[in-house]
Amino acid sequence: MSSIKHVVFDIGKVLIHYDPERPFLHLIPDAEERRHFLTNICTHDWNIEQDRGRSWAEAEALLIAEHPQHEANIRNFRKHWHEMPFAAMNESVALMRDLIASGMDVTMLTNFASDTFAEAIEMYPFFNEPRGVTVSGDVKVIKPDKEIYRIHTERFGLDPAATLFIDDSAANVKGAQEFGWQAVVFAGPEQLQMDLRRYGLAV
Repeated sequence: MSSIKHVVFDIGKVLIHYDPERPFLHLIPDAEERRHFLTNICTHDWNIEQDRGRSWAEAEALLIAEHPQHEANIRNFRKHWHEMPFAAMNESVALMRDLIASGMDVTMLTNFASDTFAEAIEMYPFFNEPRGVTVSGDVKVIKPDKEIYRIHTERFGLDPAATLFIDDSAANVKGAQEFGWQAVVFAGPEQLQMDLRRYGLAV
C-alpha cells in the first residue's frame, strides 16, 4: 500500500513539449542571430516574469525600449507563442491518465502565464482531466518559491507528506521537498514509471 495520496504534475516538458526556439527557426533563419536574440533579448529570465503575472504589454515595452531595432521579433515572441508548446508527451499523459483511472488524486502545478495557459487548454484538452491546476500567473508567484506549494496544498487540501510532485526542474523539485512534499525530477516517461513504482504506485 502506497503512502502517496496525491500526485502533482508539472506541465511544460513533463506533459507537453515546449521549445521557445521553434517559431524563431523561420522568423530568424540565421542560427547565430537567433541564438543571440534568445540568449540576450527574449531570455528565460524575461519570460519567467510573465509566468509571475507581468503583462505581455509591459514585458514587450521594457524590451523594446532597450532594443528598438528588435521590436518586431520581441512582439513575435507572444504572437507566435502557440508554436512553442508543439506536442503532447503522450507516454507521460498516459501515465497521468492511469493514475487518475486508479483513483489517485491528481492535480497540476505550473509556471505559466495566465493568458497563454488559457490557450494551452484549448490546444491540450487533457489539462482538464486532473482535479485542478494552480497556474503561477494567476497566483503571482512562481516555483520554486515555497509560497506556491503552500497555495497549491491549501487550495486542494493536500497532505504534504503524502504528496508526490513531478517536475523537470531540479530547483522546483528541491523547493517542493523543502516545503515537505515528496518529489522527483522528471527524466523521461520510463524513469517516471520506475519512480512511481518505487513509491508504490502501480501504473
